[in-house]
Amino acid sequence: MSQITIAIHGGAGTIEKSMLSPELEKSYLDGLRYALEQGYTILNQGGDAMSAVEMAVIALEDNPLFNAGKGAVFTHQGKHELDASIMNGNTLEAGAVAGVSNIKNPISLAKAILHHSGHVMLASEGAKAFAIQQGIEIVPDDYFYSTYRYEQWQEIKNTSTYQLDHQAKQEHQYSESEKKMGTVGAVALDSFGNLAAATSTGGMTNKKYGRIGDTPVIGSGTYANNKTCAVSCTGHGEYFLRAVVAYDVSCLMEYQQLSLQEACDKVVHKKLLPMGGEGGLIAVDTMGNFSLCFNSPGMYRGVKNNMGINEVAIYGQ
Repeated sequence: MSQITIAIHGGAGTIEKSMLSPELEKSYLDGLRYALEQGYTILNQGGDAMSAVEMAVIALEDNPLFNAGKGAVFTHQGKHELDASIMNGNTLEAGAVAGVSNIKNPISLAKAILHHSGHVMLASEGAKAFAIQQGIEIVPDDYFYSTYRYEQWQEIKNTSTYQLDHQAKQEHQYSESEKKMGTVGAVALDSFGNLAAATSTGGMTNKKYGRIGDTPVIGSGTYANNKTCAVSCTGHGEYFLRAVVAYDVSCLMEYQQLSLQEACDKVVHKKLLPMGGEGGLIAVDTMGNFSLCFNSPGMYRGVKNNMGINEVAIYGQ
């Protein structure tokens, strides 16, 4: 079999060992391993990269530890607004959904948009109506409830601030300058040599005005091109939008002939960081090379291939 590779992330930010109990750390690592295995099994059985990244992301969306799907954070109105996107590196087809509620697995809706809508991005109630038409699973509001997420929201709901995920507890109010990111994603190379990328998020705690970040924006939070690489991002979305991060990695490979790691390092450390953009990304190229690149203290991440690599991690080096 040709080389197959899958990488996943579950968010980045100020994630330090002192913040997690041994039990919680194990839960995160177990969740990453499960998602990684879900995607890898599809690749190992000869499945395609699109199916692999969707399945890995579904596993993360279904895990309340991660800020996507069931683990989505509360908005200022006490609701859940979900974003997701997926891209096929072979055809450059993409599907994205923004600001939807009651969708159990937004990544599956994004894939349905790619295949069946004739469009790339659908939003809010229109996207939900399309989901119902396509038979995408709809769940009640309380499916997304967790005490942990509710308490996060209660601490700041009467303020003008928002909170990104993976935030250390502070004695003071959270400020907009504290950048902690919660998103999930997967990238894969299948045995046919095709790439795919998928990303999903619940956004920011206490977000207002229907705010949308980089996750559903093709080229910013998600990108895949068989000429170069597949990329899924996690970070402070406004910076990733302005820097067009995912596409920029691909561009550096295509037009400057940088390696995957060189391109990722340049964007994450030399472009994003001076702007104030904290976070990271996962990427894989057509040769099976991979990068788990971040400029924050930690990033929930994992990678597995058929060359003997199988690892998950949380903290920085």
